[in-house]
Order: sequence, then structure tokens, then C-alpha cells
Amino acid sequence: MKLVVGLGNPGSRYADSRHNAGFLVVDRLAERWHTSFDQQRSGAEIAKVHLHGEGAILAKPQKFMNLSGQPTSALRSYYKVAEEDIVVVHDDMEIEFGQVRVKDGGGHGGHNGLRDIKAKLGSGRFVRVRFGVSRPPGRWDPADYVLGSWSKDQSEQLSYAVDRAVDAVEAVVRDGVSSAMNSFNTDSSTSAAQGPQA
Repeated sequence: MKLVVGLGNPGSRYADSRHNAGFLVVDRLAERWHTSFDQQRSGAEIAKVHLHGEGAILAKPQKFMNLSGQPTSALRSYYKVAEEDIVVVHDDMEIEFGQVRVKDGGGHGGHNGLRDIKAKLGSGRFVRVRFGVSRPPGRWDPADYVLGSWSKDQSEQLSYAVDRAVDAVEAVVRDGVSSAMNSFNTDSSTSAAQGPQA
């Protein structure tokens, strides 16, 4: 059993924000696998899928980003998922927009959602699928930037970038984290600039 947690903030106010990249990815994953978030459990919206023969729970915590740990921990306990089988999808300012990185364990890198999940789980052994949103230009405050809407250029490439992140989640489930890292942790394979052009 895998637990795939997309990070974001609930409510329409944040629906189009960079910080909700994780929600976009698990929504697209549910769409691709013909399911929907029609259940609520442990403070999260959930959907059940079978990915390549393995059961998986998709989750969108319905608490604010910095409180993502409690729903994640509760779902892990309820479904008896090993921490190594948790995949957390989140935005990452240290990665160029549209690029995807897979990471096996590690720290929180200043991301408040990861910080809380790591604290509530007691370690950082879960897998991360990191969705690049780039750093803010100029003196734009990072907190305001991730809570802001996608730029015009980003919006034009967003669908392709989301699909790449969905592909990365599927690769983790299908092939394992090491294989997924080899496939996605190179610029040439993950840049949204390679997607369809307007």
C-alpha cells in the first residue's frame, strides 16, 4: 500500500497558487486513474486507486500547509503504511519551474509542510516528488510568491509540468524510488520548456 499526499492549502482563495502544486498533481493522478476525491478521513480528502497492481491512497490534507503532518500521520496509522511507502508531492522554490525531482528521505529544506510531516512522523524517511516553481524574482517575498498565482508563462506550461510530476509519482510506485530518481533527476528529462508550445 502506498500513501500519496499532495500538499496545498484548502479553499478557493489558494486554488491557483504555486503552493498548491501538490494538490494539482494528485488531482491529475486521480483523473488519469478514473477516480475522485469522494471520501474524507483524518482531516484529508482521499481517493483510492490501484497503480500498476498496487493499492494506493491519494490524499489532500484539508488543514493549512504548516499543519499537514497530523492528517498524514493519521492516514499512515489507519492504513498501516510504512513510512518508506509515503510519497509527498510538494512545490519547491529551489528547482526551476516545471522540473521534477524525486528524493528519498532527507530534511525539510525550509518547506513548512514537510517540516510538520517530518515532525509528526518522527523521521524523514518518506519519498518526495518535488515540483519546481523557481525562486521569486527580485525582492519578492518568498512566502508571498508561493501563495501567489502562476505567471502567464507558467500557466501556459503548467499542464505539461503537472503531467511530468504525475509520471514521477507513477514511476516511484511502479519501478521504485531509485529507478524514478535515475529517470527524473536530470534537467533534460524534466523541463517544462520541452512541453507543447503555444
